Amino acid sequence: MKLSEFTCLLLLCSYQLTFLLPCNANQIDNLNRLIKSRRFRTNHPPHSQSFVVSDVEDHEFSSPVYVGPQDGLKEADKIDALPGQPNLSPGEKFNQYAGYVTVDPIVGRALFYYFVESPQNSSTKPLVLWLNGGPGCSSFGYGAMEELGPFRVNSDGKTLFQNDHAWNNVANVLFLESPAGVGFSYSNNKSDYENVGDKRTAKDSYTFLVNWLERFPQYKSRDFFIIGESYAGHYAPQLAHTILSKNNATKQTKISLKGIAVNSFDPCSDKYVEDYLNLAEVKAALHVKPTNWTACSGVGWTDGPTTILPRIKQLIASGMSFWIYSGDTDANVPGTSSRYSINRLKLPIEKPWRPWNSNGEVGGYVIGYRGLTFATVRGAGHMVPSYQPQRALTLISSFLQGTLPPAFPAKSQ
Repeated sequence: MKLSEFTCLLLLCSYQLTFLLPCNANQIDNLNRLIKSRRFRTNHPPHSQSFVVSDVEDHEFSSPVYVGPQDGLKEADKIDALPGQPNLSPGEKFNQYAGYVTVDPIVGRALFYYFVESPQNSSTKPLVLWLNGGPGCSSFGYGAMEELGPFRVNSDGKTLFQNDHAWNNVANVLFLESPAGVGFSYSNNKSDYENVGDKRTAKDSYTFLVNWLERFPQYKSRDFFIIGESYAGHYAPQLAHTILSKNNATKQTKISLKGIAVNSFDPCSDKYVEDYLNLAEVKAALHVKPTNWTACSGVGWTDGPTTILPRIKQLIASGMSFWIYSGDTDANVPGTSSRYSINRLKLPIEKPWRPWNSNGEVGGYVIGYRGLTFATVRGAGHMVPSYQPQRALTLISSFLQGTLPPAFPAKSQ
């Protein structure tokens, strides 16, 4: 897969609503701590119109990326069924896998993944990598178990129910716990939990992808999309830049990146998921080490620019096209803030602001700039697929097809 073959990039700018009083507010806590620390370490005015791109240092990739033996690991990672999983009809069944991919054998650093294939025609559908942010929050616990994965956790914390609007209906979805210390990912080096940031996370995520594709070689030629929610929308473009730089510099396994996504819901789902993922039988099914799973880690995020706009502008100039979407009831990073940020890029408008259609209703609004699309999702807060699963599925389907979401009202035939 050639990671240099970008056609579109989707960035989700959406954070969890504070007024819903969720049982676990770790995502907001982590984000607020990061924002507060940045306010005291930067001298740059918050609304400066000048950008400086700080590239990932080339010396970080001067040596070959670690690639370990993967023989037999795919089969060992296969999950027959998750504990408490509902019975699925033949047309609903799909393959699912979980396990570790080593990214640094010297210090013993490994990232955990959960992968679900599409139940229908998986061999023809693209591969989507999902990353949650926080920073330091679990892609498996949030993304897979509360947002777009095939199952959600019941209030008993022991059984699962089917998500009718799961994204593996339209793509094969890979959930990555990055960096080490998040979710089930781990390291034997204590400093890996204390010195974490965009660059290291991008490097480890790239190393993960190269090794994972050796484990699942059938996906090497598949269209590939990265989806990052919350703060992952900040380091996902860094990963994109890393991929492009590495593909141009070496003859290693190529990854064909086509896009990046950077966002009736029970607000106590966090608690149900934590109970479920700490059951011994669930950990055994997921092939993880005995450990206490938490939704968000205490990793110390030590780097990362105060704005990712320079990177986005650079990637657009290289031919990539971004999608940014926000839930329109997002209280932490509202759509208006996203639009203020987009305005700083000074991109020409090519498609005027209009409503888009989902199941005969206004799903939200969309506007097309040169190289970037911005969409809102009506009635959605932080975790868009949780609040508005049907509308989120409509939006991601359009994204994967490379088209704007359908117009509202629908055109007569």
